[in-house]
Amino acid sequence: MPSFDTERLFLRPWRESDVDFVFDLYSRWEVQRFIGRVPRVMESRAEAEERIERLTSSEHPVHGYWAVGRRDSGALVGTVILKSIPASGDVLPLEPSADIEIGWHFHPDAWGNGYATEAAAVVLDHAFASGLTEVVSVVTPQNFASQRVCTRIGMAHRGQTDRYYNETCELFVATQPPSNSL
Repeated sequence: MPSFDTERLFLRPWRESDVDFVFDLYSRWEVQRFIGRVPRVMESRAEAEERIERLTSSEHPVHGYWAVGRRDSGALVGTVILKSIPASGDVLPLEPSADIEIGWHFHPDAWGNGYATEAAAVVLDHAFASGLTEVVSVVTPQNFASQRVCTRIGMAHRGQTDRYYNETCELFVATQPPSNSL
């Protein structure tokens, strides 16, 4: 999985040593309230260790789970994901669809600085440079901050959908920009 740098941020694969940040991030209700059909906070460091193990187990050439940190301090601030999105269905666990999802979760201390937009834009560029032609994002209808990130990175709002996660979400879609070659 590639790493990326922006003017202010680095994006890199998760490490086992990031477990304390993962626990801090996902044990906060303000972060978890829009994640999952029945949101719940992470309750133990062991859950964070399991999450890190899942985040580091994929070796897909395009998909990934990136830790996002500030270049000036090295402090982690959040995560960006690019993965197959689960299709709604009757059988659990849900099967992945053919669609690719981009998403992000950031620590409340980092909110309001444009970090999610900056990091997600880099991952979206990576997706298109790697040959993907379309990327989706689904956002809980009440999560207005993430909806703004979607529009800032060039995703078009396509209304509500229930095609993913067995939930009704706002659907945003980005398509591969046309080539400027002559």
